[in-house]
Amino acid sequence: MKRNTLRRAAPAWPALGRKWLLACVAAPLLGADAAHAADLDSMKAEALENVGSRSKLVREIMDSLFSFAEPGFQEFETQRYLCGILEDHGFKVGRGVAGMPSAWVATWGSGKPVISLGTDVDALLGMSQKPGFAGEAPLVEGAPGHGEGHNSGMAAILPAALAVKELMEKHKLPGTLHIWPGIAEELLGGKAHYVRAGVFKDVDVVLFAHVGSSLSTWWGDHRGKALVSVEYRFEGESAHAGGAPWKGRSALDAVELMNIGWNYRREHLRPQHRSHYVITEGGGQPNVVPHRAAVWYYFRETDYDQVMYLWDIANRIAEGAAKMTDTRVSWRVLGSAWPRYMNRALAGALHANIQQVGMPRWTEEDQALARAVQRIVEAGDQGLVTKTSSKLEGVERIPDGLKHEGGSDDIGDVCWTVPTGHLSLPCNIPGVTMHHWSAAIAMATPIAHKGAEAGAKVYALTILDLLAKPEIVRESREFFDNVQGRIRAYTSFLRPDDKPPVWLNHDLMQRLRPAMRPLHFAPSKHSSYLDQLGISYPSLTPAGNSSPAK
Repeated sequence: MKRNTLRRAAPAWPALGRKWLLACVAAPLLGADAAHAADLDSMKAEALENVGSRSKLVREIMDSLFSFAEPGFQEFETQRYLCGILEDHGFKVGRGVAGMPSAWVATWGSGKPVISLGTDVDALLGMSQKPGFAGEAPLVEGAPGHGEGHNSGMAAILPAALAVKELMEKHKLPGTLHIWPGIAEELLGGKAHYVRAGVFKDVDVVLFAHVGSSLSTWWGDHRGKALVSVEYRFEGESAHAGGAPWKGRSALDAVELMNIGWNYRREHLRPQHRSHYVITEGGGQPNVVPHRAAVWYYFRETDYDQVMYLWDIANRIAEGAAKMTDTRVSWRVLGSAWPRYMNRALAGALHANIQQVGMPRWTEEDQALARAVQRIVEAGDQGLVTKTSSKLEGVERIPDGLKHEGGSDDIGDVCWTVPTGHLSLPCNIPGVTMHHWSAAIAMATPIAHKGAEAGAKVYALTILDLLAKPEIVRESREFFDNVQGRIRAYTSFLRPDDKPPVWLNHDLMQRLRPAMRPLHFAPSKHSSYLDQLGISYPSLTPAGNSSPAK
């Protein structure tokens, strides 16, 4: 009986042994995971300290780029300054990338993952503005200024990259940091050329920063527009406009007829579309029939096919205008942008770190400036955002009929080339109108400094996540291939012979640089640009006034 009992009980031993063996095997693995998590938490704590120790660098980058205020394709002081910082810290820098003399790419490290960090750096024409001054007050009349706050992104990216580089060296972490500027974003002129030149060929993920008024991210589809930027150039014959006008063929007449034709066609285009133009050349004086004239168009729609449809209509209208005036027409692409689409896995990583970092702590002075500016632009007086959103916003597809937002950004070309995450930096005032002097007021003040430092911390933590958690990089690629990739494949608007229009803004800056250069920020002499300019913070203005309040 005992023997039979033993025989019946015997199978229980292997079962118990298997459980014990699994427990023995699992325990070290679970311990390793816990240790790995603890190591990552420890590194993140170090990263936050490292970024915090670079607060002065954040301020210097922010204020320096604000003072340079260089428009698209002329970002040479910006290039010199930022590349100098990176080279001093061991980065390898290539200049003149993708046929753009002011472009550059900086790399450090080796192996995978290759983490690319990008942000725009160009200023806007006519947006010169004193910082911290609640009223319209150009630093240099007619000069460019940061009326969208493109001086903020590098103030977040570089301190974050340097903080993480220090940790990668200390802990011998493999991976490559890859940094680049958005050249001529306000002209939608740079990123499609980066893509075509293979700048992102070996990149695993892109983290892109842009100015905003909250610390936030999002994923998926966007309500904005794709775009192609085209200049139409007409050629005719000159003649004395009073003595023998019949001998002339007016290129300006052709431009005007094209514009008339397009404006009549607008009524019969989809409500989602946007289009705008400026005449870039129209003759020298009235008594000479213009033998050359040009008009520059932006055509915006919700996707590639719809933009190409608009472009084809415009080409045919241009050809018709040329036939009516017996002139010749050609056209060239000056810029382009695909619609934006952000990666869910990268947004998730960014969002988690946004929750950890939180919004900056604003002072009463910060809030007072914000409210004063909001009153001037009639945007209420709610002040600065104080809390991050706990909800991660995003949707795979927005119905085409709901895409009525008119803006475009050439980060779209990057989004459709490599998995891309977007971080909004809380550097500006809620309610200000972009491409307006009011949007420049905060951009070299403690508001912008604190916002960029918060963004730098989120960036540093997220880079560490990507280095330590390969599953995030893998999931970002799976989303890119299997969700975003099902929508359509990327096709550039650029034609094979289209080159970056690097001549744009050249003559303007040749004329303005002598007046702007003495106002460049001198961080060795001053603690801030406000200090250098002698502006008390904040300088407040009552609504409806353009002079500071007494």
